[in-house]
Amino acid sequence: MFNEILNKIDDVVWGIPTIVLILATGLILTFSARGIQFTKLGRAFKQIFKKNEGHGELSGFSALCTALSATIGTGNIVGVATAIAAGGAGALFWMWVAAILGTATKFAECMLAIKYREIKPDGHVLGGPFYTIEKGMGPKWKWLAVLFAIFGVLAGLLGIGTMTQINGITSAVNMAFDPNSSNIAFTIGKTSYTWATVIGGIVVTVCAALVIIGGLKRISKVAEKIVPAMAIIYVFLGLSVIIMNATRIPAAFALIFKSAFGFKAIAGGAVGWTLKQITDSMQKGIARGIFSNEAGLGSAPIAAAPVQTTEPVEQGLVNMTGTVIDTLIVCTMTGLAIVLALLNPEFFAQYQANGWQGVELTANALSFDLGGDGISVQFLLMLCLAFFAFTTILGWDYYSEKCLEYLANGKMKYVMVYRILYIVAIAIGPYFTVKQVFTIADITNGLMAIPNCISLIVLSGVVAKEVKDYFNRYPKLQ
Repeated sequence: MFNEILNKIDDVVWGIPTIVLILATGLILTFSARGIQFTKLGRAFKQIFKKNEGHGELSGFSALCTALSATIGTGNIVGVATAIAAGGAGALFWMWVAAILGTATKFAECMLAIKYREIKPDGHVLGGPFYTIEKGMGPKWKWLAVLFAIFGVLAGLLGIGTMTQINGITSAVNMAFDPNSSNIAFTIGKTSYTWATVIGGIVVTVCAALVIIGGLKRISKVAEKIVPAMAIIYVFLGLSVIIMNATRIPAAFALIFKSAFGFKAIAGGAVGWTLKQITDSMQKGIARGIFSNEAGLGSAPIAAAPVQTTEPVEQGLVNMTGTVIDTLIVCTMTGLAIVLALLNPEFFAQYQANGWQGVELTANALSFDLGGDGISVQFLLMLCLAFFAFTTILGWDYYSEKCLEYLANGKMKYVMVYRILYIVAIAIGPYFTVKQVFTIADITNGLMAIPNCISLIVLSGVVAKEVKDYFNRYPKLQ
């Protein structure tokens, strides 16, 4: 019954209106920003390492790493697998569409966060969609800003920030150390939990608690070191799969495009077209894409707001590279590895027989693609997932704290209580199913995206003006 309720809410939140809103936002901002994700992408990557000056608490690179720490996580490894399992290979295509349009969305929301941020007398900086809505759209829209902040707190506490991440970590730990689930710690109802799951959950909860109490600066320091190293390792793993299976890449892309537009095999070997296939692919692909890169969600602007800069457009350029790195590179690696494996009848039969979900599907696909006993691949995947998900836990604690700070008018006593609740949510996360935690995350993500996307459409004219003014002042960058 609980699963049915979650699925019904998810279908409403991620219905056609939300999908159209998100895609329309990206399309409108692509025109408003003059196709900036295509014309200025090279400039954006150069901007990452530029030394900034101005009010703020973080460098542009630190802000990007903090944002990436929250985006590169279970969405890239587990989320892609759940999207393909639920929506078919075509879900990967819709993730790409969401990412291409979402790059313009990410640019706009982060640029506006700098423009409308609030710098306190003590130098403390607070910004994000709540201030973009309140200052950009006017005080009469404050209710929309409050709504976004409430959804942001819920997303951090119940969705993308805690349960999905710890659940992904403990699943990977269990798969690496006790794949047959022989060492049972306890049983609740019909579900048994291994010692690997329990111990893994305790270790991650304790480590997260130690860092979370340290606040933003410690989070950004951890993210700066961990995120680039783990991303390089995972991309190397993905490239190995692509190189070793290069001859089958065209067939994988053919399957992705056919599935995306509703074509699938039917009885007798013919090919049929189903509306449900395309709807499922769109829904799961776009939902998981946003889960992964967070474009339009309104989270990355919260990390961008404290950057030491006087140029909003420059930080928008820096942050938009995060969507490219996260989805068009890292998620594509995962998706191709899974699709390549599913093309093999032997693997496909095993997948259907075992009902692999989440990290199990990704790990088995990588192991199959690379050959060997699979143990080393699973262990390496566990390390990547553990570090990715751990930094996402830290990044989302920061996001949701800022949402709460806005709601509480800066009263930090509420934030301290929230940190305790956040750590409790991490602790209980391993004991939900993969499907449950991802459905909850989808719901809270969709609720966050709606008020944020509305504000971005309303302020698209401001985006166009800022971009025009910036490049007029710096004609050499045209």
